[in-house]
Formats: sequence, structure tokens, C-alpha cells
Amino acid sequence: MVALDVDGTLVNHDGHMSRGVREAAQSVVDSGHEVVVSTGRSLGATLPIIELIGLTKGYAVCSNGAVTLRIDATLEDGYEVIDRVTFNPGPALRALRTKLPTAKFALEDDEGSFLSTERFQDASFGVEAQGVDFETMLEATAVRVVVFSTENTPEEFKEAIDAAGLHGVTYSVGWTAWLDIAANGVTKASALETLRRKLDIDPAQTVAMGDGRNDIEMLDWAARAVAMGQAPKEVIAVAHEVTGTVDEDGAVPILRSLVA
Repeated sequence: MVALDVDGTLVNHDGHMSRGVREAAQSVVDSGHEVVVSTGRSLGATLPIIELIGLTKGYAVCSNGAVTLRIDATLEDGYEVIDRVTFNPGPALRALRTKLPTAKFALEDDEGSFLSTERFQDASFGVEAQGVDFETMLEATAVRVVVFSTENTPEEFKEAIDAAGLHGVTYSVGWTAWLDIAANGVTKASALETLRRKLDIDPAQTVAMGDGRNDIEMLDWAARAVAMGQAPKEVIAVAHEVTGTVDEDGAVPILRSLVA
């Protein structure tokens, strides 16, 4: 079972997947390994990656573990949602607005739509977010909450989430700060473990590769954990090995080793 992060691992921060990475990933899929795309991206933004690596049958973990897809080319849409974990976002939103008053907020709801304040949009949403007021967002049912700021560091986000007593993971995207919040206990690792048991795969036969703070639990879960070269030190600390950076196509030698 091979769990692959997307942004910063399979694609660079401009969203581009190099030919080398694409071909190496396709070869792993073709070899018969159970490849699971494991990403913070929402469903709509994950589907193009699934297509690029030639995954026509299998699974994908989206929204940092809150949404799991079964991929099957014979289905009408080519996939179906087999798990979606939701929560009441009100307490998290209220607490974080107090701690991070200049931040922008977005919310993925239980139907896969996005609501956002201040016309906050991001390619990882996969759909155009609908602008709403903060009170409307408080009343929604959430799959995940996204908090974005150009004025706060990831460390300040971590302090805010800890002070508010909320579950969440922080990770940096480029030069700014970004925070994802999911239902308590929901991570990429929690969704992957559910799939591992469902597929009856030996825990010793698990591999994961990623670069972000939202990959820490996934790397800790895997028998072989690979951090990308540009990963923060706390991500590298839980990995068993470190490869090159995303700009160096660091995923390629790891993917090739799985086929060899």
C-alpha cells in the first residue's frame, strides 16, 4: 500500500507534475501496488492527479482524511465517496476568529461545496467557493475548515489552535501560513488505516511519502516513511528516509524503488 501526498510531493507549488514524476507514479500503479493518493486537497482538486498517474481502480484520501474515494472507471463518475467525516465548525471558527482576527476562513461542507469569507479562493478547493458571511459559515456542517493568513506564521497558528483547545494540523504553503481543521481524530493516517484493514494489507507493507505537517501522522503510520527534501524539520523527524526536494523530482527514486 503506497500513500502519496500531492502538493510538494507529486506536484510542485505551482501545481505542476513533471514528466519524470508522472511516469514513475504510473509505473507504480501499473505494477499492481495499492496506490492511494493522500492529500489535503478536496475531491475536485484530487481527481486530476488521479487521472495523471493513471489510477483507474483503487482509493484516494482527500481533505486530509475526511473524505475517502473508491476509484473505479466503470462507475458513472469514475469514483464514489465511501466515507465523509463531518463536524460542527462553530466552536473552532469562533475560537480562531478571536485568536486570529485578520485571517480568512473557508469551509468544505458535507456536500463538497465551499463557503468562504472575503472571497477566499484556492486551487486546492477544486470548486469555486461561495462567498458568505461569518454567521452563515457557523451554521454549516463541515468536512474541514481552512484558515489562511499572510500575517501569521505556522508557529502562531499552532499557538492559536493549542490555546483554543482544538484538533488540527498546521503546515506552510509557500511564503504564507495555512491551517486545516478536521473532525477530532481525522487525519490522512486514520483514513489510510481504515483502508489498510479493509484491504487486509500487512502493516509492514505500507509506504508513505510527503512533505507537510499534515503528513506527520501518515509518515508515522507507514512502515517505510519518506520525507521530501524541503520538508520542515518536524516532518523529517518522523521519517525513515529523506529524498530530494520536489523541484529535484525527489519522488522519482522512491517510486522507482517500489517497482524495482
